Amino acid sequence: MSRISVHRGSSSREDEAEAIAELAGQTGSDGLTAVILFCSPRYDLQRLGQAIARHYTCPVIACTTAGEVTSGRGYQNDAIVGVGLSSPELVAHTRLIAPLDKFDAEQSIHFADKLQGELTMAEQFDPAKMFGFMLIDGLSMLEEQVTASLFSSLKGVSLIGGSAGDELRFENTWVYHDGEFHSNAALFTLFETTLPFKTFRIQHFIPSEDRLVITEADGAKRIVYEINGEPAAEEYARTLGLQVDELTSQVFAAYPVMLRINGEYFVRSIQKVNEDGSLTFFCAIDNGLVLTVARGSNLLDNLQQNLRQLKEDMPQMQLILGCDCILRRLELHQKGLLDQAAPVLDEVNFVGFSTYGEQFNGIHVNQTLTGLALGG
Repeated sequence: MSRISVHRGSSSREDEAEAIAELAGQTGSDGLTAVILFCSPRYDLQRLGQAIARHYTCPVIACTTAGEVTSGRGYQNDAIVGVGLSSPELVAHTRLIAPLDKFDAEQSIHFADKLQGELTMAEQFDPAKMFGFMLIDGLSMLEEQVTASLFSSLKGVSLIGGSAGDELRFENTWVYHDGEFHSNAALFTLFETTLPFKTFRIQHFIPSEDRLVITEADGAKRIVYEINGEPAAEEYARTLGLQVDELTSQVFAAYPVMLRINGEYFVRSIQKVNEDGSLTFFCAIDNGLVLTVARGSNLLDNLQQNLRQLKEDMPQMQLILGCDCILRRLELHQKGLLDQAAPVLDEVNFVGFSTYGEQFNGIHVNQTLTGLALGG
């Protein structure tokens, strides 16, 4: 017998109350340990928040998306997907962090101390029995700061998460808490469990021999002005054998850069070329960093191999919760592979969303799938 009950749901109904009612019928609503929802921003979020509060009395973890993803439906838009979890071996502690721009290292320590005082399965943080899941305002440009501070305060507890989206409008993104959707905020959930679990990240890029040294940048604004002492866009284009006017979103998606941290490579993606020849990134890039131009492998094959490996590593796997970069989804779309990706997700019980960025332990990344495999 399974040690956890997992029920996925999906609704494309246009009315907020009807959509949540349909979803609650699929995920269950009574006796749940927690429910996780990923919501299209097309909904009236005030009405949606009220509907969620009416149907669910358990902790609710939710945000707006740049697209929804689930087994059985593949990559969706204009929908709500979710999963209801029920197990005596799982406890969810949800906390809103707001306002996000006031959250610093000192607040993070107090935040973690308070969480530790509310633990039910242990007296202190235990990486073997706990993991953190964070949903954060994807336009805050504060993911690096918040992620690093939280992870440091959690004393080794794994953390995965995703930056909320708004279907590529880049206007407002929202996280849900206690009947309302909030911007300039993050929702952090600490899960305690005696169930088997594994946090992971999947990326289909490898480092090349091409090195880029950041010689002038504004990390807070995520703008790089000079690379190798030259105008940023010119030097990046030269490294690829291109002209600046050939730099497109497709080029940026195909050739992101990678940063080596403690022997591992993490993806940093470029958003656009600015009029002054600088480059805006989706992550903070600081002076003095040495970056490597990335080369991509087959995204679909890489995804399938990694998901199958997770399944082999955890034969009793009940759920994969995924935060999947919108740039990965766009690459699949551009290559006409979205329909082929759906059966890959069907091999596992997958629920997730397309993000504006991903978090893994203390690091904010791009063009990555971060997630959790949960067994039972």
